[in-house]
Amino acid sequence: MGFIEIKDLKIEFTKIDEGGNEVPGKVALDGVTLDIEKGSFVAIVGMNGSGKSTLAKCLNGLLTPTAGTVVVDGFDTADYETIWDVRSRVGMVFQNPDNQLVSTIVEDDVAFGPENLGIDPAEIRERVDNALIRVGMFELKDKGAHMLSGGQKQRIAIAGAIAMMPDCIVFDEPTAMLDPKGRAGVMDIIKELHSEGITCILITHFMSEAEQAERVIVLKNGKVLCDRTPAALFSDKEMIERAGLEMPPEIELRDKAGLPEKLTTAEDIADYIQKCR
Repeated sequence: MGFIEIKDLKIEFTKIDEGGNEVPGKVALDGVTLDIEKGSFVAIVGMNGSGKSTLAKCLNGLLTPTAGTVVVDGFDTADYETIWDVRSRVGMVFQNPDNQLVSTIVEDDVAFGPENLGIDPAEIRERVDNALIRVGMFELKDKGAHMLSGGQKQRIAIAGAIAMMPDCIVFDEPTAMLDPKGRAGVMDIIKELHSEGITCILITHFMSEAEQAERVIVLKNGKVLCDRTPAALFSDKEMIERAGLEMPPEIELRDKAGLPEKLTTAEDIADYIQKCR
């Protein structure tokens, strides 16, 4: 059994017709069934409108199923009485860091979540300091959040999730609004969190980010198109085309250079070239 169990999940949004009546609208997810193991690093990819962000919001109860179930560590996300059990286990980091900051001072923002849980002040202080150290922002704890760069703001948002001490963090396009340096910094943090045993679920449209996960789930039109390791996915050009995705740039470089298909990361390619010298 997985830490997160998704079975026959359907999300259908409603709309208002000309008569002012609520009627069925777009089906964003249609029959999604997945298990996600505790401590894993999973990337979820797909074209715009494939259902990626909708699925992300289902994982901690921000959206509840139209049909089917989402169960987190034994708790049904549709059960209002246990929704905080779900949300204490699954943290969220969204695309726009400006929409996630709630306080003007960095350390106050990170403390916001634990304070709402009624955590003892001494423990909050410890959690905040630890979270800021882990994202490399401790030296800026007294700064105004509005003075930070986009990448720094996203680090603060991640620190806020870490301070809640969840078992899992869902990252919904966390690097979409960042420059390459900011994206690399956020990915380093995600990989470090995964190495510490936190379940990391990354929604991304950057294939070079998905390539760094242990498992890649591809969505298309609200359905699971495939569920593979990065190596298996990015060696299947036909599947990439069916999904409407692009190969990671390092894979394209590998193929143009005629290097072995077993090389699936930039590090693999660099090591291979170095050994061939």
